Amino acid sequence: MNRGYRRTLYASYLGYITQAIINNLAPLLFVIFQDEFHISVAQIGFLVTYNFGVQILVDVLAARYAERLGYKPCIVAAHVLCAAGLVGLGVLPGLLPPYAGLLLAVTVYAVGGGLIEVLISPIVQALPTDAKSSAMSLLHSFYCWGHAAVVILTTLFFWLAGTERWRLLTVLWSVVPAANALLFLSCPIRVLSEDADPLPMQQLLRMGLFWLFALLMVCSGAAEQAMSQWASYFAERGLQVSKSVGDLLGPCLFALLMGLSRLFYGLKGEKIPLKRFIVCSSLLCIVSYLIAVFAPLPVLALVGCGLCGLSVGILWPGVFSLAAEYCPQGGTAMFALLALAGDVGCSSGPSLVGAVAQGFHGQLKAGLLAAIVFPIILSIGVRFLKRR
Repeated sequence: MNRGYRRTLYASYLGYITQAIINNLAPLLFVIFQDEFHISVAQIGFLVTYNFGVQILVDVLAARYAERLGYKPCIVAAHVLCAAGLVGLGVLPGLLPPYAGLLLAVTVYAVGGGLIEVLISPIVQALPTDAKSSAMSLLHSFYCWGHAAVVILTTLFFWLAGTERWRLLTVLWSVVPAANALLFLSCPIRVLSEDADPLPMQQLLRMGLFWLFALLMVCSGAAEQAMSQWASYFAERGLQVSKSVGDLLGPCLFALLMGLSRLFYGLKGEKIPLKRFIVCSSLLCIVSYLIAVFAPLPVLALVGCGLCGLSVGILWPGVFSLAAEYCPQGGTAMFALLALAGDVGCSSGPSLVGAVAQGFHGQLKAGLLAAIVFPIILSIGVRFLKRR
């Protein structure tokens, strides 16, 4: 790639770091929200559901209008909205009723996050390079590095400044999407339709194979976010460890191992059968959930949380790559619809955990145990795909 398209690739990496910030900063503040604003576990769980619910709505709209409006104005606007929403997360609860302020801030950055999710993958898929599958896995690894950075830097901030200054933290994190908006303004961007005429959305929706990929995306998002969104709360309230230790050995270890899994496939992917790798990862995901739920010691349960990150790393980008391989003319609409399915999973996974936990008197382990249904379905679905 020439130097201009390399800037596009780097901006795309930062785009996924932005996505990691908006999806994973608020969960680190759940206990703070509960103590300061006196909100229930169900209301906390709804923040996750609402975030991904808004992203789902944006996915639907972007599937129809993103190419008409143009990739560049949409991706720049997405980063501006993410920056505004992060600032609002710290400011709006003080200006409005606290829970309403949180929901409004989540609305703003979720719109930006939905656009990023729909656009970044086809932007990278359209770059002039041959190793599409490896490039996609490497791209998605930056979501993990962003997740780990959010946990580590947030923990460091709280250690230096105290948790009472969490509002300043949200403003500081808004710098990343604001800077990346400027970077995307200067980048050349290709679109998938430059290389092939994309299939109409109606034709995609009539393909049984597309619906199989949509199901796989639902399970991929659910298996990942069911653990990711609750890991910090699980460590503090479920395992009774300190916030710093819980965040570093829970969500941070999860993110680092997920990133290593994606980086490994990004570097070695051409030598590894992707479908077999996904099936093995799904089975490891089941084992990791069982360790987190049934381990007799808190440190072993946290190891299970981290191991879950290793297992889910390939699921989301792997399904994207398989879909692009089986349906190369899917275009932006296919990526948008698959992102929509993934967001349905990202919403339903944590929601299922919260609802089951609420039904078992706040026992989060019961909710996490219910979440193993997602990697089970994913493993069965990929095995069916191998037979086809």
